[in-house]
Amino acid sequence: MTKKVIMMPAEKVTDATFDEVIKKNRIVLLDFWATWCGPCRMIAPIIEELAEKYKGKVFVGKIDTDSNPKTPQKFNIMAIPTLLLFKDGKLADQITGAVPKGDIERAIQKLL
Repeated sequence: MTKKVIMMPAEKVTDATFDEVIKKNRIVLLDFWATWCGPCRMIAPIIEELAEKYKGKVFVGKIDTDSNPKTPQKFNIMAIPTLLLFKDGKLADQITGAVPKGDIERAIQKLL
């Protein structure tokens, strides 16, 4: 029996790759999360779904706040999950908490 490998559309972003991701992509949605965070796990499937839906239009990435503390500090992130949306290298929107898919999608649509 072979094990099915699931490819995740949302890309891993780190403190080291953050600046490059923001510079190279016109619109970026970053999910700040941690493995121990229940609400983060609740919205993870939504983030993956949106990453697939907006592939080629929006870069969707995930930053593990435990492994990458510098970027969350830079943006004063005090609670997770927090979603940051960037357009043309500038912070355009911020969503904190496990919000419905429609709220995230509306924030993306405003930037497209």
